[in-house]
Amino acid sequence: MTTVAPGVRTSAVWPVLCGVALLAGAVAAGIGGLSLVDALAATGLPDPGPATTYGLPFVRAVGEIAGAVAVGSFLMAAFLVPPQRNGVLDAGGYRALRTGTAAAGVWTVCAMLMVPLTVSDITGAPLTSRLSPVDIWTVASMVETAGTWRWTALLAGIVTLISIPVLRWSWTPVLLAGSLVTLLPLALSGHSSSGGAHDVATNGLLIHLIAAVVWAGGLMALWVLAVRGGEHIDVAARRFSAIALWCFAAMAVSGVVNALVRVRPAELVSTTYGLLLLGKATALVALGVLGWLQRRRSVAALADDPAARRPLIQLALVESLVFGVTFGLAVALGRTPPPPLAELPSITAVEIGYDLAGPPTLARVLFDWRFDLIFGTAAIVAAAIYIAGVVRLRRRGDSWPVGRIIAWLCGCAALLFATSSGVGRYMPAMFSMHMAAHMMLSMLVPVLLVLGAPVTLALRALPTAGKDRPPGPREWLLAALHSRVSTFFTNPLVATAIFVAGFYGLYFGGIFDAAADSHGAHLAMNAHFLLSGYLFYWVVIGVDPTPRPIPPLAKLAMVFGSLPLHAFFGVVLMGTQTVLAGDFYRSLGLAWHTDLLADQRLGGGIAWSTGEVPLVLVMLALLIQWRRSDDRTAKRLDRAADRDEDADLAAYNSMLAKLSQREDR
Repeated sequence: MTTVAPGVRTSAVWPVLCGVALLAGAVAAGIGGLSLVDALAATGLPDPGPATTYGLPFVRAVGEIAGAVAVGSFLMAAFLVPPQRNGVLDAGGYRALRTGTAAAGVWTVCAMLMVPLTVSDITGAPLTSRLSPVDIWTVASMVETAGTWRWTALLAGIVTLISIPVLRWSWTPVLLAGSLVTLLPLALSGHSSSGGAHDVATNGLLIHLIAAVVWAGGLMALWVLAVRGGEHIDVAARRFSAIALWCFAAMAVSGVVNALVRVRPAELVSTTYGLLLLGKATALVALGVLGWLQRRRSVAALADDPAARRPLIQLALVESLVFGVTFGLAVALGRTPPPPLAELPSITAVEIGYDLAGPPTLARVLFDWRFDLIFGTAAIVAAAIYIAGVVRLRRRGDSWPVGRIIAWLCGCAALLFATSSGVGRYMPAMFSMHMAAHMMLSMLVPVLLVLGAPVTLALRALPTAGKDRPPGPREWLLAALHSRVSTFFTNPLVATAIFVAGFYGLYFGGIFDAAADSHGAHLAMNAHFLLSGYLFYWVVIGVDPTPRPIPPLAKLAMVFGSLPLHAFFGVVLMGTQTVLAGDFYRSLGLAWHTDLLADQRLGGGIAWSTGEVPLVLVMLALLIQWRRSDDRTAKRLDRAADRDEDADLAAYNSMLAKLSQREDR
């Protein structure tokens, strides 16, 4: 039964959401107009006219608020309110889903409008001269930022269409993931994707944008649920409070990192860019204070009385308005040129984000580190969460094998080393170092992580929801394990094909040639190496439960079937006469790295030789599993014999005695 807070009208939902979007657009357009002179001076382009000057930041800010509402609404339907027992969304989840569909549609339209606006802005031509669809399509393919918005519009449109017929909970996590994917083209463009240290800046912006959108969108979705009188508001508020805390921390750290990359301390008060950064920092502090008040007052009040919604509604409304201002400031910041660098970056720094001290020596590989904000942070967080799970088990009096702890921590350490040490530092500039990182991410790290049995640990450490209680993380994990998606991907043929085809398709299919100069593509490649390797070894080793258990002989077939294919890949790579991504490597201008073909052959040798070591670990793991399985079978038979006083053995001896009597006759 739904209850609405006194004095609150549910008809105010859409006007308030639209008001937040309009506020963000007005702030972005106003500040963008004030910084127009600096922007034109930095680019040297003519004024494209007021329609573009004010329309571009306005449309972008409105679109980003719509994208945030879509993400938050799908988050609400997926994880903040429970579905019905039959898997169909309840009233609160269904309304959130429909709100997300509408918001994703607005996000699609805004992204489409950003294409002609961006073309007009880049070329300096008035918007009215860029309204021809053919002209827009032709020019957008040559303008990187306009192409980014085309991709955003396409992805947002797909999410919108897929969400329309959805009624069941099982699709809502997919929609949430899809809505987050629509943010990736935006996060990989702008000031952060160019100039020196753009690797750190882009990774920081990616974390910053996703955290901001999840926090802002989830907050507005929570406010809508409270205003509409949806059920389980106490559960949703408690769960979102934990998410918001993580988002605040991520936004604060990534924001500081991006600020340090782009401005010097003195420029914070002497430049427009610095003042806007201070404005964003002030807004973030205000959001943190409001979030603390929400946690202390609103969430506590709802825990005592789920009908006490007014404190949450009031604070969430104020917080949403502050988010509107914050998004407007962020868009205006993206339109404002950063302060000029003290010295021009080198060609290498422009291409990969930093300089290299010289050829990779043992000392540089081991000690010349550059922390990877994405994968390095993931390694540290994964290790911390795993240890927290083990601690929870042991406090409860349960044990957890030390070998699994060592395997998981070694896997996290290997992930950190592959992406943040000298290996990760030289990876974008040398094919051999790229292949060394590839082998670690696809062949070594996944084996160690799988041996850590994280799924089993989570199932044991996470609390059960209990009868007639809303499902929680443990139930979501079980649902994911038994889903059709998991069943499909854990098919031995599918897992092997994804694992092996990645080698051939990436390097011999032209993908690596086209993507070698893109930081976003390198992030995608690293993620593919890691995930495809984990999937393969999860199926092969089988420490964690899988939705499709396979017999030991099938696991052996997967291992020995992939061995020749992997070895053949390394041999072909060593024998090829064409340099992969040669134009990019030559453009770096590294005087000590000129024999690209020899370096590529070294990479092929690394792929051929090092890939066998993890497979040996897999064989040892399988042998240990078989031995333990035999021991368990023997113990089970012994216990059965003790219960029935060796009835099977007695029957067998009786049969032998009867056969002997027949032979005597």
